[in-house]
Order: sequence, then structure tokens, then C-alpha cells
Amino acid sequence: MRRRRVFALSMNRRAALAGSAALLLSAARSLAQSPPRMLRVGYVGLQPRTSPIFAAFLKRMGELGYEDGKNFTFDLVQAQSIEEFPGAYAELVARGCDILIATGNEPAMQAAQAAGGSLPIVFFALDFDPFEKGYVAGLARPGGNNTGIFVRQIELAEKRVQLARETLPNARALGLLWDATSRDQAVAAAAVATQFGFEPRLIEAIGQPPDYAAALAPMVDTPGSTVLTPASPQFYRDRVALFHLLLERGIPSVGAFPEQAEAGALLSYGVGVASVLQDIARYVDRIAKGAKPADLPIEQPTHFDLAVNLKTAKMLGVTIPQAILARADEVIE
Repeated sequence: MRRRRVFALSMNRRAALAGSAALLLSAARSLAQSPPRMLRVGYVGLQPRTSPIFAAFLKRMGELGYEDGKNFTFDLVQAQSIEEFPGAYAELVARGCDILIATGNEPAMQAAQAAGGSLPIVFFALDFDPFEKGYVAGLARPGGNNTGIFVRQIELAEKRVQLARETLPNARALGLLWDATSRDQAVAAAAVATQFGFEPRLIEAIGQPPDYAAALAPMVDTPGSTVLTPASPQFYRDRVALFHLLLERGIPSVGAFPEQAEAGALLSYGVGVASVLQDIARYVDRIAKGAKPADLPIEQPTHFDLAVNLKTAKMLGVTIPQAILARADEVIE
């Protein structure tokens, strides 16, 4: 009798295990058949979706395993001006974005934070110090839900003045273009311009879109003038029109991004926006996989690209010093 009882219990256990296995197999099949969760990343900017910078971002996301439209949605809202940023970020949050990207100026960061609440925000602090402004507790350990990349543009603005003097030893007037988000850079450049023998002139670009022809008119009538443009999303967006205008007026210019030298600036010094967005993709990936923004250190680029446009130099009748060419990361011929 005892042997039969043990056998009966064993049979019950086998039946239970078989049932459990069947349930697990059914669940596994169900999971395999259900689509993976869609990661939604929101971005507000002045550039159209066709811009090469977004192609670079999507390419890097693809390398990290995210395919737009399959397991990842890049939700881009193109704004016509920074005044539209708050409403655009609120729209992205309403659509259910998991992560927000705020690149460029401080108004983008302000709008993303106001709309996003506790959502993770990955930023590219182009013209503001995220620590000084209180968006993070520290650069090594940001705390909160914000992290990203920080470029110290004030120091770069001063370096561009130096490069302008090295490249154009006979230039006298230095026009310092600025807009609502880049005045600090222009003021910093003006402070050092006299040390390099320049006569600084602050030039505000107003209107939407800005009337660049009117803003730059005083420089056209000034012999030996040069124009320096700061790191501004607006000047980046308008780079083709802006630098073509300067070239038509015969005014040498110094830009803040390699893409501006490609658009016609005589030279540029700074970070490439496309490469920065590829770095932004790494942050997005890590947060999507469970990392907390509070624990992801803020990166600061240590190398800045010097680009020289020899086609522009030829059109302006400018000879680029060999010392500048030797240091250039990119020479456009």
C-alpha cells in the first residue's frame, strides 16, 4: 500500500510539472509573437528632419540596435523659433515620449524640463553651463533626471578671435553677430578683441527670420572688416544663407561649427553638431537600458575641429597662413 501511495504522489508531481512547463512554453510563445516595446524619443529643434545631423543620430541609433519605425520612434517637432519650444515639448510629452532631447540653447532645456517633469532629458548644452544654471548637481554626478554634453562656448568664442587675427593680420573691424541666445559669447569675444588689435562691433540679428542683410550693412562699408558668428542654433540653421551673404559682400567670416565652413565661412572652430548627436545617441541607449541620468557623467569635448575653406579664401583673395593650414582638421578645396 505504501509503495502505491508514493507512486501516486509521484504521478501527481509529474502532472503538475508538465502543466507548469506547458504554461511557460505558452507564455514564451506569446512573448515571442508580441512586438518589442517601442522606445519613443522626443526632440524639438529648428532644423528640418532632412538635416544631415538627424541622419547621423539615426545611424548611430541603428548601430545600437534601434530601428526607426520598428522598435524606436524619433519624434521630431521642427519649430520656427525658440518661442515655440514650450508648446512643442508639451506636445511631445502628450504623445508619450520616454526620453526628451534638448540641444543648443538654454530655452530648449527650460522648455523640456518644464514639460517633461520627471522624464529623462539628454541635453547638448551649447551656450549655457548646466551646473551654473542649476540643471545638474554636478558634472561627474548630475543627480536628478538630466544629463548630456556640455561645450564651454565662452572660451571658444575667445579662441575664434585669436584665429581671426592669425588668419587676417591686416583686419581692423571685427563684427560680432549675436542673437537672443548668444549675447554672452559676443560680449566675451568683444572683451578680448582689443587685445588682438581689433575694433569690436556688436551686431544683433533681429526678426524671424533675421534680416541678415540689414544687420551686416554697417560692416559692408567698413574696410578691413571681419565677422565672427557665435554658436547659435539659429545661425547654424541659416548657415547657407548667412555665409553666402557674407561672401557676396566680400567679408571674411569665422564660424563656430565645421558645417559653417562647409557653407562658406572662411574658417570655423568648434564641435560638429552631427558628431555630438551621435554621442547623444549613446546616452539615449544607456537610459533606455535602465541607466539613471543621475549617474551618467556629463561629457565635455576636449578636441575642437578647425576647418578652413580654401574655395572661400580664393574668392576673397585671402592667403591662409601655413601655420593655420598645418593645424586644420579639415581643409575644404
